Amino acid sequence: MPDGEMITKPLYKRVLIKISGEALMGDTQFGLHPPTVERIAGEIKKVHDTGVEICLVIGGGNIFRGMAGSAQGMERTTADYMGMLGTIMNALGMQGALEALGVFTRVISAIPMDQVCEPYIRRRAVRHLEKGRVCIFAAGTGNPYFTTDTAATLRASEMSCDAMYKGTQVDGIYDSDPKTNPDAKRYEQVTYDEVLQKNLKVMDASAIALARDNRMPIILFDLNAPEGLVGILSGQGNFTTVIPS
Repeated sequence: MPDGEMITKPLYKRVLIKISGEALMGDTQFGLHPPTVERIAGEIKKVHDTGVEICLVIGGGNIFRGMAGSAQGMERTTADYMGMLGTIMNALGMQGALEALGVFTRVISAIPMDQVCEPYIRRRAVRHLEKGRVCIFAAGTGNPYFTTDTAATLRASEMSCDAMYKGTQVDGIYDSDPKTNPDAKRYEQVTYDEVLQKNLKVMDASAIALARDNRMPIILFDLNAPEGLVGILSGQGNFTTVIPS
């Protein structure tokens, strides 16, 4: 959304935004692409400037993916911990980009790492949000066998977020892959049960079940949407909302 354009009020006061690690790669094949990180940080700042309290969870797939390592013969628990460390690297990269824009942040890790970030303490994290700081939750849940999608849903529930937004490479949920099927149908709304029954590949089943139990709306959107992140959070553009039955 161009600077200076009038924007409508965001729909929610406190949100969690889940971003995949791959989204930070830009056009590269691995790691962080600084211009891409800076662009996403700029979008987050615009949302922050509207007064929305923001939590972030960033995946680690651009650095290491535990499932992939396990599939190649690595012991699963070790592979998952390596993936968690990748999320901390991404969180620190996003923190640097946000603070360069004047947005105060806290990286909060489920794995204690006192020299570089805070340990996860729920009440302290809530207080950071109330003071207007962006909380970037890293290292998943701190346990192997859980994805960052599940960690994001858990943190959104613990922080009493009004909704969770998941940024992807497509503008919502489709009944098939829109990149390979030009006739794929996009859903405006879908229920948690439909996601599970139709295996719509939104998030893993644990994350969907947790969101359903806590009645947490999930909004899937395109990180490159022309409306920008503020527009999406204001209800503009294309996206899919996962809602209770």
